[in-house]
This record gives sequence, C-alpha cells and structure tokens, in this order.
Amino acid sequence: MTGASGVFTIPAHLRFLDEIAARWAAGVDNDVERIGDGAILLPGRRAARALTEAFLRHADGRAVLLPRIMPIGGLDEAETALGSSDSLLLPPAVPTMRRLAVLTRLVLQAGQAFGTRPTLDQAWPLARALADLMDEAEWAGVDLAERLPDAVEDGFADHWRVTLDFLRIVTAAWPQWLEEQGLMNPVARRIALLRAQGRYWEGAGALSGQDGRLWAVGFTDALPATVDALRGVLAHPAGLLVVPGLDLTMDDESFAALPDGHPQNGLSRLLADLDTTRGDVTRWDSIFGGEEERARAGIAGRATTIARVLLPATALGDWTANQERGSCAGLTRLTPADQQEEAAAIALALRAAIETPGRRAALVTPDRTLAARVAAELRRWDVLADDSAGEPLLSTPPATLLRLVVQAVDSALAPVALLALLKHPFVACGFTVGDCRASARLLERRLLRGPAPAPGLAGLRARLASVRGKRIDGDDGSSADRPDSPASLDIFLDTLDRCLAPALTAAAEDRPLPEQVKALLETVEALATTAETSGAERLWRGEEGEALAQRCSELIAATDILPSQPWAVLDGLLCAVLSEDRVATRRVLRGRDDAILTLHPRVFIWGLTEARLQSVEVMVLGGLVEAVWPPATDPGPWLSRPMRARVGLPSPERAIGQAAHDFASCVAAADEVILSTPGRRDGAPAVPARWLVRLDAFLAGRRQSLPEHPAQAWLKRLDRPEGAAVAAAPPQPRPPLARRPRRLSVTEIETWIRDPYAIYARHVLRLRPLDPLEQSVDASDYGTLVHAALDLWLHEIGVGWPHDAQARLRRIFENCLDEAGLRPALAAWWRPRLMRIADWVAEAEGVRRGTGAPRAILTEASGLATITDAPGGAFQLKGRADRIDLFDDGSAALLDYKTGSVPSGKAVLEGWSPQLPLEAAMLTRGAFPSAAAKAVDAALAPSALLYWRLTGGAPPGEETAVTSKVDTVGELAEQAWESLRRRVMDYDNPDQPYLSHPHPGQEPRFADYAQLARVAEWSAAREEGGE
Repeated sequence: MTGASGVFTIPAHLRFLDEIAARWAAGVDNDVERIGDGAILLPGRRAARALTEAFLRHADGRAVLLPRIMPIGGLDEAETALGSSDSLLLPPAVPTMRRLAVLTRLVLQAGQAFGTRPTLDQAWPLARALADLMDEAEWAGVDLAERLPDAVEDGFADHWRVTLDFLRIVTAAWPQWLEEQGLMNPVARRIALLRAQGRYWEGAGALSGQDGRLWAVGFTDALPATVDALRGVLAHPAGLLVVPGLDLTMDDESFAALPDGHPQNGLSRLLADLDTTRGDVTRWDSIFGGEEERARAGIAGRATTIARVLLPATALGDWTANQERGSCAGLTRLTPADQQEEAAAIALALRAAIETPGRRAALVTPDRTLAARVAAELRRWDVLADDSAGEPLLSTPPATLLRLVVQAVDSALAPVALLALLKHPFVACGFTVGDCRASARLLERRLLRGPAPAPGLAGLRARLASVRGKRIDGDDGSSADRPDSPASLDIFLDTLDRCLAPALTAAAEDRPLPEQVKALLETVEALATTAETSGAERLWRGEEGEALAQRCSELIAATDILPSQPWAVLDGLLCAVLSEDRVATRRVLRGRDDAILTLHPRVFIWGLTEARLQSVEVMVLGGLVEAVWPPATDPGPWLSRPMRARVGLPSPERAIGQAAHDFASCVAAADEVILSTPGRRDGAPAVPARWLVRLDAFLAGRRQSLPEHPAQAWLKRLDRPEGAAVAAAPPQPRPPLARRPRRLSVTEIETWIRDPYAIYARHVLRLRPLDPLEQSVDASDYGTLVHAALDLWLHEIGVGWPHDAQARLRRIFENCLDEAGLRPALAAWWRPRLMRIADWVAEAEGVRRGTGAPRAILTEASGLATITDAPGGAFQLKGRADRIDLFDDGSAALLDYKTGSVPSGKAVLEGWSPQLPLEAAMLTRGAFPSAAAKAVDAALAPSALLYWRLTGGAPPGEETAVTSKVDTVGELAEQAWESLRRRVMDYDNPDQPYLSHPHPGQEPRFADYAQLARVAEWSAAREEGGE
C-alpha cells in the first residue's frame, strides 16, 4: 500500500465500501483474528452501518471480529480515549430541548422590545432557526459576535439592521446565559472533541490497546473541525484517508476554480485544506482484480460520461473538442406525467429488479412525498421497503392523539374535532376499543350530526336531553353498533368527562406550559386505557412511543422558564417541537391474506445522505427536478447572500455542489440506474434537474439519447383489463313487490319520476343521507323560517284584513328570526330580506283580498289520498299543502311558497314537477280533511295553482300561475293523478327496475344517492356512446 501523502481515492464506478472492507482485510492477509484490530472513521452513521454489512459480505459467513467503525459525528469522550485531560475540562453540552426553550424565551423578550408579541408556537421555530444559524457558524469556524457587525453596509435596507439587532440574541444574550450555566453549544463541544481527537491521533501514535491502523474513508466536505480530525489521521503513522470518486482527469486550472455547485468542489476544498494536491493522491484500482474491472467497465464509462457532462463552464470546450460518444450502458429514463405516475412506475421498476435472486434495488430521493408514495405502491405486492429516513414522529399514532386532544379541547368539543379524537385507534376510554368506537358512532348519529350542539360537555348533555325518547327518522337503532339507548350515551358522556377532565381544567385555568403538558399526557393515557391495559402501556411502547415519551419529558423539564400561554397555542407548539424528529417504526403491517409483512431484505429507500457510499444492483434516482434535487438555494431567514459572504458563512450553492456529487456518485453506484423526472409536480410543470438537461444536451450533440425504461409501459398495461373495454351499465335493481314502497309524499313523486333509484335506496334499502357535521344554517332553514312566519301570520289575521296586517307580519318575521338563534352576522344579512318579503306579501295579499276574500284559509294542511286498484294493493299519497284558499263558490286555490327556484310552467305541464297538480287532485278527492270540513260543498274544484317565489331580493317576491292553453286546472290535476296511477301500476310489476337518472336532461337538482348508483361511472360511458 503506497502513497506518500496518505490520501487515496477509489474510482466512482467501484463499490466503495466493499473495496474498503476487502482492502482492510487484505492488509492482515484476511486473518479473521486480526481484522478487528484498528479503527475506521466514516462521515455518518448510515455509512458506518453499510460498512459493517460490507465486512459481513466479505466474511462470507465466517465468524469475524470487526474493527472499530466510528461515525465522526458520534465521537465523544469514550471514543477519544484521551490520555490528556482536554475533554474532561470541557463544559457539558446544553440539552437540545433546554437550549430551544431558553432561545424561545429570549425571542419572546426580544419581540416585546421590537413591538411584537409572538406566541410560543411562533417563537419556537424562530429559536430553532437561531440555533441552526449558530451551529452553521460554528461548523464554518465563524465568530458571529465578531463578524455580524460588519454584515450590513450603508447601502443595505434598514430592515437588515433591525435583523442584526435581533441577532444580538446569539451574539450577546445566549453566550452570557451559557457562561452563567457553565454549558457549551453542542456543536462547539463536538468541534472541540474532534480537534482533541485529532491532536490525540497525531501525538499518541496508536490507539489505546489496539493495532495502529487508522483509516478515514468516504469524506467529501471540508468543514474546519473535520479537516482538523483528518489531519490527525494523516499524521498517524498508520493513518490514511480514502476519498470517493476524485476526478483525476480534469485539468488543474479547472479543478482549482471549481464553482460551489460543482460535484468535485467539496473534494477540491478538502484537499486544499489538507495541503494536498491531486498529484499527491493515489488511485486505488479494484482489489478484486481485472475481472471486477472488466465487469464494471460499462459503469466506468458511464462515470466518465457524467464527469464530462458536469464539467465547469470554463471547460465545456471539451464537448466540441472531444466528440467521443458518451457511454450510457445501464442508464435509462422515466418520464412520468406526474408524481403519482412516477411513484407507480418506480415501484414497478423496483419490483421487477428483485425478481432476480440476490439482486438489490434502491430508490434514492430527497423527496419524502415521493418516497412515501413509492412505499405505498410497493405494498401492492406485499413488499415492505426499508425506508432509512423512517417516519416523522409528529405523524405517528401517539403524537397524533396528543394533537387531537388539544384540538378537541380547544374547540370546546366541537363535533368534527371530537369525532376525530374518539375514532383514533388508541382511544378506548376504559372500554374495549370496539365498544368505545360503537359508542362514538352512536354519539355521532344521535348528537353530533346536523347543527353543532352548544360548546362543551354541557352542550352534549343538553342535546341528549332534547333528543331523549326520539328516534332518528326511519332508524330504530338496530343498525347501530350498540342499542340506540340514550341511557348508554349518558354513561359514555360521564366516562368521557372523567377522561378529558385534566385537559379541560388545564385549558380553562390557563396554566403554565409544563402543567398543560402534564395534563395533556394524563388525558391521553386515560383515553387510551382499555378494560385490560393501561393507557401508558399502550402509548409509550415501541420506537415511536418511547421517542415521544422522551420528548414530552424533556419538554416538561425544559419549559418551566417560559410564560403561560393559552391552551390553543399548544397544538402549534407540539408541531414545532416534534417537526424535526423522525423515528424508524416497527408497527405491524399486514399484506394480502392478512399476512404479516417484514422489511424486504433487498429493497431500500434512501435519502441523499443515506445513499452516500452505498452500492446496489439497481438504483432509481427519483424526483430529479429543480428545487427538489438539486434543492432550492436558500440563504436562510436571517442573512441575505451578500451578508453571508461578508460574515464568512458558506454560500447556499455549496448544497447544490453536494447534491451534484450525490447525483454523480449514484449514477455510478449500480449496474442499472434509472433517472426519473415527472412532467408535473404539485399541479405545476416541473423543471428537470440541471444535470439531466446537460446530459440530454451532451448526448444530443452526439446524436444519442437515453432509452426509456419499460416500467411506464408496464404501468399502462397493469390495470388495463384484458379484451375489449366494456362500458359500465347503470344499476337496475328489481326488488320483490312486497319490498316496494306503498306510501310516498307528493314531493317524492317528482324524485320517483326523475330518479327512481333514489326511491329504491331510501325506501327499499332504507338508506338515509346523514346530516353534515356542524351543519351551518342554509337555504332550507331560510325557507323554514319564511313558511313558519307566514303560517303564524295567516292564523293570526284569518280571513279578515286588519289595518296593521303589514306591521304584524314584520313583527312575526322579527320574532321568528330572534327565536332561530342565528349568529349575528347571518341574522343581520337575513333581516332586511325578510322585511322586504313581509312588505311584498302584505301588498300582494291585500290585492288578493280586494278581488275576492276567501271563505277560509288553510295553512300547512296535511292530506292523504289512496289508489285502491293497484296490483300490489293500496298505494297512499301523502302531502302537506303550504296554503289552500277556499271560496264561497266551491272553488279553491293552492299556493306553494318557494324561497329558491320555482319549477317552470313547462316542467309542471309536462309532468316533471307534479307537486301542485297532485295536491289539487288530492283536494278534489277530499284528501285534506280540514279543507273538506270548511268547504261549502264537499266537492272542491281547484281553480288556481300558484307559486310564490319569496327571496327578499329584487324583486322580493313573484307570483307565478300554472296555466295551460288547452286544459283547466282540474284537468291538469286529473292528468297528474292518472300519470301517478299508471306509474304505480308499472312499478307493481316485479320486472320493472328502479333506474337511476333514466331521462337525460331531467336529472334532479340534488342527488343524494348518485355515488351509490355510480352515476359518474356509467353516465360518462353513456355520453361517449352518444346515448
């Protein structure tokens, strides 16, 4: 092993960690007893685990002691094994939660000084951003206290000076607090340990009690503290540094002037900081010999092509000077239309890859949404991918339960928030989970559907008292999970009161934050308790439960210094506190046939950090679009780009350079590489990653292009049925005659004509649409109010015409509006409309009375008529007329009030809207007892069918008469009755189906059962077929 500088590089096309493991073992002649001597330093924990796996592959089943494999970020006093007292003299690091809590307090204090009053949930993210700024500055070796005053020049906007004044938190207040507490920033302490470790390696000559071999492998950045540690490694007698994929072919001038966004920029800076040139770096060819080199020759050509594609702008003359064709062996493209298609195609590619035994496949992407979608698509084949990034702690079931409790209490147990809480899988309230869920459903059906009850448990109990003894229309409770007994709801509400009591009390008393969190935890444990298991046992187990319990304990311990805040702030604060935490969960997942799924050993999902130094047989690079991979350049919330440069912080483009290095490394990390770029992202056109644009341009100049991966073609065929497509047919249910309804209302007859399926669903299947949760007052309530007011008014004035009839009607409208208990804004909106209706009705009624006062006026008159000669037996038609005016000549006028649209005269005459003609037919048959009792003659003859459209707009009211040029009102009524009779006869035939929307263009305005009838599915086919 030669190399005077001690710096080596492994070409990008070789499997880096496998080469390291093999060379390390070869250094002791593969003696399994000596392989464990020495230490290997890596840039991260994931790389350390991957190197361990590489050693195990190399051992090929033999028992072997591994060397000490150390991620540089995990070094502490135990790893340094310092003979000096350097680390013992270092103050302890401030705990993360305590640090953020103190910074949050400083932000709140500073906000008051600047005339703002941020809440805790607003201040906590600012505190985290301040901590990130301090960490970045410390890693970069920048003293903010010294450099920040020079950040703003006279030409800068004034708000930047305000920002600098705010940043005195990190330059003055925070250092003073650390000194008073005898603590250090975590990064500052880690840097001190790294430097002490470097000095130890440089001076000690060997690790304590071990062989002297010391390797640092896989480093690509040049953070000052990292460089100091690597200097120590190189100064060690048996130390060496191995970097991945250093470009030894680029000319020296270009390499020395690489921009921050170039993939080799980090390596260039690293070598410069180590006072090493590329000429001092020794290339390691494959230790596996020529066979390995030949096997990976195609990948080597691909890596060379990518290096040429990504040359800096100053060296692009090579593209024209060297017209050698690019090597793209094993490189393919995916160009899906959108993110979902991208996820499905990637999942197919990964699934196809593992068809070959021993073949490993990985998705590499910084896009967590894409990663989650691909993981979900893989479940289609019962493949559970090993997602290295884990799951956000905030989205795990225990954390979700915490937030739902906060939201439910904050909303005063509003229906939506309460049901979301009660239907959480952990909630049991001391019952079994099934019984608790059944009680929650009963609570929903009985108390929470429709207008929201009054706030709190008192409101729920008041609503329960109001419905006690009532049944839901058409539902005797037998379809519920538990008996429909209000007594059982009393018990459930009492239990819910006990479980929620700690949180409700804490919210009402506005307690300090630690006490609020304790009350919240007490509440969730009570809610999660089952008949057999305590809530604590169910909540705080497993990786996510343990992690959340730890965070909550830290939050309680660290936030005693923060001021009290309203309970409503707690939800946002939990989001801020937990937003950065991720956890690898092992919750049981079930596949098809209820099989328990385990992580697939050959399918992986990696972020960019996790993918570094890894190699597999098939690798998919997903989400290759601008602002994703590469990421958007963001200077951060505190300093602009020029200010960062003056302070000495790294430019945001360095993140682009690291992402470019990750891209170039991944392209050479597998036998087969798939580059995926969706056409649209988040509904907008996506811009392909700049490297792909360059690659396409490079290949186009050589009349080449990347082939498309077949996964997209597979995807198009995957869900396509075999054979010719068959249009979906509308439902045609034919229930037996005994199940068909024998009684309908006059308003349901129009539904029967326009949408028979709705009658089938409501009366045969007995399905009722549920009222919305927290139902707002809508047009139907407005109409109910108008009907009620007119009913009261006509009862009060009778057939006479008092001089103050208009004033009385206005007063009645005012009273009805007050009794409705509307929110003030809505009442203020309705009041002038109702007053205009009152004025119009009074005027119209005065005109009617002047032309002939009725003998009697009936309002809200109920009637029942029967068709006796139907094959299935008697059929009853029920109805309620808004108003019937009876006259001395035996005639009658029927009025129908509409606060919305009025049926057209054509619709009434053609029988599509038969309500008024059917009511007239019922009247002639004596179906309204109250009318028959007050009539001059039992044989009433309807003479007018009128609609009053009462909107309160312009005009406030309109009267529309149903007229026909050929038929009298009586004849219209008889035609409607005969039409109904024929319909009853038709549907008494068991072969007559209840069709859905059988008459195109005459569909009902509101279709509650359209989804059940799959209208959108088959109606599209009908339209395409031209029917």
